[in-house]
Amino acid sequence: MKTKYVAAIALSLAIFNPFNANAEGNNGVAGVVNGEKITVAEIRSIYDNTPQIHNQEKWDTFYQKALVAWVGSKLVQQSADKTGIRNTEEYKKQLQTAGNDIAGKIYLKQELDKAISDNDLKNLYNQYKTNFVSEKEMKARHILVENETIANDVIERIKKGEKFDDLARKYSREKKIDLGYFTKDMMVPDFGNAAFSMKKGQFSQKPIKTQFGYHIIMVDDVRDSKPLSYKDAEPQLKGALAGKALKTVMSNLAKDAKIEKYTLDGKSF
Repeated sequence: MKTKYVAAIALSLAIFNPFNANAEGNNGVAGVVNGEKITVAEIRSIYDNTPQIHNQEKWDTFYQKALVAWVGSKLVQQSADKTGIRNTEEYKKQLQTAGNDIAGKIYLKQELDKAISDNDLKNLYNQYKTNFVSEKEMKARHILVENETIANDVIERIKKGEKFDDLARKYSREKKIDLGYFTKDMMVPDFGNAAFSMKKGQFSQKPIKTQFGYHIIMVDDVRDSKPLSYKDAEPQLKGALAGKALKTVMSNLAKDAKIEKYTLDGKSF
């Protein structure tokens, strides 16, 4: 199920705790490729710092897939080193381009961090709380199947006492079974209307058809939404302020720079 997300620039990342990684793998080591170690901490940091992965895949599942990819990457990198790739002009050219990009990103992040004060964040958070309007929201799980016949069969099996999660793992086309908390307008209309016509503990008695397929919904909780805590809202607050701050930073850079631009026929503009 696709939901609507508010676009924001992520300026704060989860901090990985290395002590947890040391308890996993072989004393913190995920693998060794020709004597070169791959640590659990390296893989875990990618998992923790990528919300799209973290919210949709369990850590142990991601770990297995990532380790296979990481081993493959190490093999390619080691083979490239043996051929002297790093001494070629092509490598140096691409490294320079990548280095310029990384340097620019680090610089902009530092400038934005300086431009966004704690006071600005708190003022924006207070505005958010003042203007917040509570809505009904629910926590639900769903099973997505390709046709109505399968959906009806799954519903009948739930009625007979089979566990929703077991059926979801067996039949659902979408891995993300638990949708967490959402408001009605976060979902496509047919799904939202059906879900919010139900009460806590109920499951859909007939399939809900959307452009994604046929859904069976299980409602786990219904409540009035509340404002996010300052800690949870902070990344979005920074994102909201970052756009304005970035314009100021770029304007100041351009103001002090000597810039010449030309059209394709060589005229200045």
